[in-house]
Amino acid sequence: MRPEPFFAGPGLDRADAARAEPERIAEFARSPLARELVWRDGLPALDADGSLQWCEVSDSSLFLGLNGDAPCFCGCQRDIAGGPAAFSLLAGLGIADAPLFAAALSLARWHSRHGFCATCGHENEIVRGGWSRKCPACSAEHYPRVDPVVIMLAEHDGRLLLGRQYHYPPKRYSALAGFVEVGETIEDAVARELKEEAGIDVADVTYVASQPWPFPSSLMVGCTSRALSDELTIDFGELEDARWFSRRDVAAAIQGREDAPFLPPPPHAIARTLLERWLAA
Repeated sequence: MRPEPFFAGPGLDRADAARAEPERIAEFARSPLARELVWRDGLPALDADGSLQWCEVSDSSLFLGLNGDAPCFCGCQRDIAGGPAAFSLLAGLGIADAPLFAAALSLARWHSRHGFCATCGHENEIVRGGWSRKCPACSAEHYPRVDPVVIMLAEHDGRLLLGRQYHYPPKRYSALAGFVEVGETIEDAVARELKEEAGIDVADVTYVASQPWPFPSSLMVGCTSRALSDELTIDFGELEDARWFSRRDVAAAIQGREDAPFLPPPPHAIARTLLERWLAA
């Protein structure tokens, strides 16, 4: 069992104090140790061993942080690939570079979509080393957003509720999930999503772990809960199917056995982490 979900971890030293000093960022960019992230086909490029590729600094607009004494930058990207195009890369992405991959991809995508002030519509400017944008017309400052998403297991009499969406590969089942809405707690969001999608009431919502998910910029909040009954009313507008699986079923799926009743989530998904931790508990 991995100690934490894929994409989790500090990545680089983000050097927050330096972000407010343009002169210091410029000094970082001139350092002989400075390096810039390489992009290919709209995504951060990987070496054969799954490590991120770097080159000499040519565009220091986004300061990612420090890797020891080495300042790391990323140029602004206009054409960024969507999630489906990135998923094929994830199987080869090394765990050590995964947090930085997630941060760079989310940050670059945010800049590609927020070139104009949301307050007055004027073209805004990159400030703080790329970690915000400021409007020269109305002085409004805008920060990269993170959208919280609850993803949860519901347990009833030793069985887990899992569902599948219409676009999943054949036989794949995963944890149910949904965005946290305005004015809602994590616990409320878990209970609401399970009620809406599967028709069950739950109690004892417990936080397990979280995961940055850069498609485009979510924070997956992993939880478990206790279902008060096992009678399902599935919202087929959201799910193709949902059903209960025993501990033996889940173990067979995680082990990749031929007799497994379902295909588990991929290793880079926090849903896989939730299943692994549930089995180990």
